[in-house]
Amino acid sequence: MRRMFGARKEKPPPPSLEDVSGNLNTRGDGIDEKIRKLDAQLVKHREAIKKTRPGPAQEAAKKQALRVLKHKKLYESQRDSLYDQQFNLDQISFTTQNMKDTTTQVQAMKAATKELKTAFKSKDLDIDAIESMKDEMADMMDMSNEIQDSLSRSYAVPDDLDEEVPPENCSQVAVLFCSESSESV
Repeated sequence: MRRMFGARKEKPPPPSLEDVSGNLNTRGDGIDEKIRKLDAQLVKHREAIKKTRPGPAQEAAKKQALRVLKHKKLYESQRDSLYDQQFNLDQISFTTQNMKDTTTQVQAMKAATKELKTAFKSKDLDIDAIESMKDEMADMMDMSNEIQDSLSRSYAVPDDLDEEVPPENCSQVAVLFCSESSESV
């Protein structure tokens, strides 16, 4: 049956906002060019009006200048209308892009929330286990410090020596220290 009646033709995709905005921009540029040409004609007509004497020739030049000025005003009105339309399309495009970005952000946040929930369910993140591990580490650090203190003690200093030796006993301490070190050698 399709051979006889043919298949449905696929509808072309609707134009994108960027395409429509680009077309409006191109049309606006064309109108701007026409306005520039009319400005050049107005300059010529003003010079002609200045050069001619008052009378029918000057009136004809004024009428031509007025006609060109009306065309210019019409084109300016059309250009402003096109630029307003383009501005509206750009606003819609901006809003559409913002909504797409927001949707992407929400999807990313949902995925991150799911990952966080999975991570918090992990046994590695059990708060009691973490606290216990920190306590064990603190105990081991204390033991390590005690061992280091023990290993860093000096062998040549007598145990009965106070840390603060009065100045009058300094010579006795030096003699005692020298005699012990010579005996150990």
